Amino acid sequence: MRFTPQLRTFDWLVARPIAHRGLHDQNKGILENTAGAFEAAIKGNYAIECDVQLTADGEAIVFHDDDLDRLTEAKGPVKALSTQALQMVKLNGTPNRMQTLAEMLEQVAGRVTLVIELKSLWDGDDALAKRALRVLESYDGPHCLMSFDPDVVACLRALSPQTVRGIVADRATDPYYNALPLAKRLAIRSFAHLGETQPHFVSFYWRDLPFAPVTEIRNAGHPVITWTLRSKAEASEALRYCDQITFEGYTP
Repeated sequence: MRFTPQLRTFDWLVARPIAHRGLHDQNKGILENTAGAFEAAIKGNYAIECDVQLTADGEAIVFHDDDLDRLTEAKGPVKALSTQALQMVKLNGTPNRMQTLAEMLEQVAGRVTLVIELKSLWDGDDALAKRALRVLESYDGPHCLMSFDPDVVACLRALSPQTVRGIVADRATDPYYNALPLAKRLAIRSFAHLGETQPHFVSFYWRDLPFAPVTEIRNAGHPVITWTLRSKAEASEALRYCDQITFEGYTP
């Protein structure tokens, strides 16, 4: 595998540890991917990783899961409800409600770096990528977009090549990938998509490092960030193979 070295500078991306879904603590009523978690990360001067889903009416909303069951008092797919309906859903243990991506950008206002993951149903739908790019057009704070789905990253490259984009990955052995065709799983594992995606950075599962394809990408000048670190000991191990960590459950 050959990968062209980067000419761009990404010091802003790796300057500070990245708070996974914000600096959340459910015991304190600070739920992941909410305004409270984002404000706590900003106060700690941490970069923020967040997740974005597509609503039934085509809006980009900040939420991790494909369905509502784990984190809210409702059930069912996020994509089945409109933005208005989702923002009326009560989140567990917090007065916060779901934010649209635009609302989150207004809150953060360029104070810290945003690492925005576009969630995918692996169905070839590019509506979320298009909407996120549209919302971000007027945002001048430091930010990037990433996804597990190479098709989404390739779409970002085609629609907005200047937007910093990354691929989120692991060794693709988790049952999560079982629903995908074998050829696609193998392509994800081997990074065979690089010709189409050409990511500026990689966000990789730290326990799967070192991994030869990631090492090669990093040696070519592309930053590697890792997920998700839950202790200083884990971070110390991960930083042997990466440029920055995504953390939760403790403060670096």
